[in-house]
Amino acid sequence: MRILIVDDDVELVGLLCFALDAAGYDVVTAYDGNQAIQRMHERRPELVILDVNLPMRDGFEVLAEIRRTSQVPVMMLTVRTTEEDEVRGLDLGADDYLRKPFSPRALLARVRSLLRRGTDSTGDTILTWGPLSIDMDRSQATLKQGQVVSLSPLELRLLRHLLEHRGRPVDADRLIGLVWGDRDSADRESLKQVVHRLRRKLTHAGGEPTWIEYIPNAGYAFTAPTNS
Repeated sequence: MRILIVDDDVELVGLLCFALDAAGYDVVTAYDGNQAIQRMHERRPELVILDVNLPMRDGFEVLAEIRRTSQVPVMMLTVRTTEEDEVRGLDLGADDYLRKPFSPRALLARVRSLLRRGTDSTGDTILTWGPLSIDMDRSQATLKQGQVVSLSPLELRLLRHLLEHRGRPVDADRLIGLVWGDRDSADRESLKQVVHRLRRKLTHAGGEPTWIEYIPNAGYAFTAPTNS
């Protein structure tokens, strides 16, 4: 599998290349935001490891550009520790955050988890509940009126698990494990942000924000009426 590393720290990129190459991955590198977009178009990676602080275009700009055409998993690297930065990344469609400094071992664990999620499948490529269908292969949702919504990998997994439970609430901590793969990659605030973004997308396409309901002491459920 091909992984694109985007960071202006040449020494760190060299270390990551060594670790990922030793693990059997095909590694592509970029050192600024413009190079990152160029490498995306040229090499079509299966995963992007993207630093927030970059020359030319910062990581948030690069992420927004990636999400215009691709739902490839993106892990952000950052020395920033404010919640606002993580919320901004999640809102733009990031799948994971890893704060510097970190060990190559921790990075490899996150990489394996992200790639595993990208190939995870229940066997059903299209799931339907009431007024909504999701197409796992195309990473999109279709409303009853015909509107199509493009979904990030996190949004797709969240909606898939909610639809698989057919209107029954899923505990928030369990949902974090299902969507992110492990509870160390996210917390309830991250989950709230992805739910908020998903509600907003569905509402803009003609749905209702109440379709994804938080039920106190029970969790989240997709509760759109089946005759909607």
